[in-house]
Amino acid sequence: MDKSLNPALAGAREPDTGADVAHAEPGGASASPAARPGKVTSASAVPTPSTLLDATPQQAGTQTLLRGLAILEAAAAGARDLKTFGATLGTTRSTTHRLVSSLVQARYLRQVQGGYLLGPKLIELGAVSLEQMPLSAVARPHLERLAEATRDTIHLGVREGGDVLYIDKIPGTRGLEMRSRVGHRMPLAWTGIGKALMLDLSPTAWEALWDAARRSPDYADLPTPYTRDTFIDRMTNYAGLGHTFDLEENEPSIRCVAAPVRDASGLIVAALSVASTIPYMPVDRMHELVPVVQREARAISEELGWRAPQLTTRRIKR
Repeated sequence: MDKSLNPALAGAREPDTGADVAHAEPGGASASPAARPGKVTSASAVPTPSTLLDATPQQAGTQTLLRGLAILEAAAAGARDLKTFGATLGTTRSTTHRLVSSLVQARYLRQVQGGYLLGPKLIELGAVSLEQMPLSAVARPHLERLAEATRDTIHLGVREGGDVLYIDKIPGTRGLEMRSRVGHRMPLAWTGIGKALMLDLSPTAWEALWDAARRSPDYADLPTPYTRDTFIDRMTNYAGLGHTFDLEENEPSIRCVAAPVRDASGLIVAALSVASTIPYMPVDRMHELVPVVQREARAISEELGWRAPQLTTRRIKR
């Protein structure tokens, strides 16, 4: 490949200039050319480690590519200046500057007052990546793993107005059949998977969705399993725990454990559930399934770009 066609590969084998002779290498003091191991192409050039200069063009290009990716990851983690990028990579200032300049030119980074930020090219690629990675395709292996581990019915659903829309289902292997099906809709407030989709909403929104479920023509004859106040109390508890239960509110003798799926922004975009009849889903087993369901929901979320919030420790002033 002609490196001039790709800014990220340009100068992959170029030695650093003499301007960096007095620049301190990671873990040590400044060194002169004579004190550094490596090959020198001119009297004023700072040697590059011989392992890089002896590498094939493909290997050298790969190292440059990996360095560029490391800079992007460092910028995503909060690095903003050349010094921090260089410390992350273990490269000299001129090498770091060359890499960063190429990334700016290609719009993977943008230069602002005070340093560098991730650039618009990453937004464009991220949008395309999401389009190429539909939710059901990402979730399917995790649903299959849940089905194999539990032998129960597995659902994946998304919110559509006041309903949950089932977009995938794996029937259980216990010889039981449920009325749910792909494309079927049910009120959010009546289902475990629907309640998982509601976890981030306010109590006012919970009340409105509970009332809407009670007014639904399809559920007008369904006995109210509990009062609205009890529903709000349970939702408050579920929101703190990060999972929900269906205790036969939707279908007699059917119970389920559900957990939310989040996207890169942290918003709940889907939910998954494990459902079965009472003999196979006693309360004790429901609690045992909570971490299993949450683990798969978290794994799907991470594939969609979600990252768990970092816990910070506050220091107490004395």
